[in-house]
Amino acid sequence: MIDPLRRAQDFPALSSLCYLNTAAESIPPTCVGEALQDYWRDKLLGMKGRDGHYARAEQCREIAARTLGLTPAEVAFCSCSAEAYNLLATAVELRPGDEVLISDLDFPSGATPWLANQRRHTVRVWRNREGQLETHDLPPLLNARTRLVQVSLVSFYNGQRLDWRPFHDTVRRYAPNALIAVDVTQALGRFPLDCRDADCIISSTHKWVLGIHGGCIIGIPQARAAELTTRAGGWFHLENAFDADRFERVAVKKGAASWATGMPNFAAIYALNASLRYLADIGIENIARHADPLTERAYQGLQNLGVKLMAPWSRKNPSGIMAFRHPRTAEIYAALDRENIHVMHHAGRLRVAIHGYTTAADVEHFLSTMEKALGAG
Repeated sequence: MIDPLRRAQDFPALSSLCYLNTAAESIPPTCVGEALQDYWRDKLLGMKGRDGHYARAEQCREIAARTLGLTPAEVAFCSCSAEAYNLLATAVELRPGDEVLISDLDFPSGATPWLANQRRHTVRVWRNREGQLETHDLPPLLNARTRLVQVSLVSFYNGQRLDWRPFHDTVRRYAPNALIAVDVTQALGRFPLDCRDADCIISSTHKWVLGIHGGCIIGIPQARAAELTTRAGGWFHLENAFDADRFERVAVKKGAASWATGMPNFAAIYALNASLRYLADIGIENIARHADPLTERAYQGLQNLGVKLMAPWSRKNPSGIMAFRHPRTAEIYAALDRENIHVMHHAGRLRVAIHGYTTAADVEHFLSTMEKALGAG
């Protein structure tokens, strides 16, 4: 695990921070900075540097595939989850009468491509009940016309973690023609994934996987390669980008390879390769084993203070995120900020995120500050 010595060496910034905001931005380990220096040294070689770029991209593809439970050929990279979902929209090719199911706990990137143009399809919304997506609400929303079901494994909004197996089995039963796409941005790197049988897996790289901006992982199982080949312009994803027939036809690589439409953001890939290998060295299971009890302690402490979470706590299906509203949210946030405790404050809600580098002292400092802030009122 990340013992105190390793934490001090790998995350020197945390010596002066009580950082509980990984769901927004991670604190990368020092090896990520070293990887960016490697990128810079390769870039200084000009065209010769591309040998290093391409080699590092293949290394990153291997570790990303291993983390997702896929093969390297089933993994690709683009710039962000928003780009990935717009590419997914080109791959699915919705027809008149098709239906798409989204949830009201999803991030905009996963929901808006289907809402932006509804002339040809219908969008249905799986709505939460008191912060929880209930599987028994699914059957009336699904049918043979359902073409795509889009969800987040963990909601950015309130931290609710989807109970994957009942969800998956219900979709397969009531919507046999549907593809299942899942955003794992708020899960990957925090706990082992249980959604490896999804048809499309998407994750940004600057949160729990400890990378930087400008990257996104896409996983497309080989069995879905033909169905989930994008129809976007570009060149990097083409078989015939520079062939003699390039102005007569567009030959797109199948499956995941079709999602890398242009020159990759190699800096983000160098960083991701380093961060995923760092997480693999620690063990994502060990991260969950360390962080889950801290999350439960934070939950119990907030409950004792009369703070109600926006999503029910689940020991069986925990995530690293807790969110809540309070009549004095702005005052609470100001009190936390004065104590150098970093949480997310947005639209009247506070969101706390606990990762492998979070300590018991961090959680107790957060709770004691919360108690003082609430008592001051």
